[in-house]
Amino acid sequence: MQYSYLIIDDDAEYPAQVLSLFESFPEFFCVGIATGHEDAINKILDLQPDIIILEPRGNQSKDSLSFSVITDLHQYIDNLPHFIIHTNSTKLAYDAIKAGAADYILKPLDSIELRKSLLKFKKGFTKSKTVSILDDNGSNETICIKSYSDYQFVPLNDIIYLKADNNTTDFYLHNGRKLTAYKTLKHYEASLPMNFSRIHNSYIVNINFISRINLGKSLCYLNNSDISISFSKTFKDNIEAIIRRIAPGNI
Repeated sequence: MQYSYLIIDDDAEYPAQVLSLFESFPEFFCVGIATGHEDAINKILDLQPDIIILEPRGNQSKDSLSFSVITDLHQYIDNLPHFIIHTNSTKLAYDAIKAGAADYILKPLDSIELRKSLLKFKKGFTKSKTVSILDDNGSNETICIKSYSDYQFVPLNDIIYLKADNNTTDFYLHNGRKLTAYKTLKHYEASLPMNFSRIHNSYIVNINFISRINLGKSLCYLNNSDISISFSKTFKDNIEAIIRRIAPGNI
């Protein structure tokens, strides 16, 4: 199983150090780097990382990087990501834990301490995303696509991509079929598992079917390049996260 992480720090050298250490843990992939308070909040809500590596600052101003990132998230989501605080201050570490952080690592950051923290995370990992369209009791392997009184149960692994069509969503399957559901693309975006990623206002793709990404042409190729779909600048972070996940170290 793979897990995503987001780095929050305004020091240009720190993210490179973290990325280097994570190379020893291939089941973890970086979805992005945030450099300010508002940037951090927006990327957490957009990218929904499993883990957040945060080096807090003592300054509690609105634009500072501090544990206020954690407390402010409670305005928007009930279940926080797994925050790992990295600091040379035991007081800041203690304050962050009180604010809701899951763990902390005291400086200097090294692979041994990071490994311990990641093992704690994996041991307690209980996050799941259900994908039932009818209610919240679906499974994470099959999706129910409802069209009027017709209920079709489709394995998630058979879905290549989803396309928005006004207030409906078309599901394109590996066997060539197209199914239409009377729900918006945004409705499905919130409930699909992490191997589905939005790359355009009109498209969500199954990462497992991606065979090529052309950044120059802004095209994502699926199903052994039989299908090409445009991606937009709005979802550039998602595209970079996909590349990191499929081919770590290539961005």
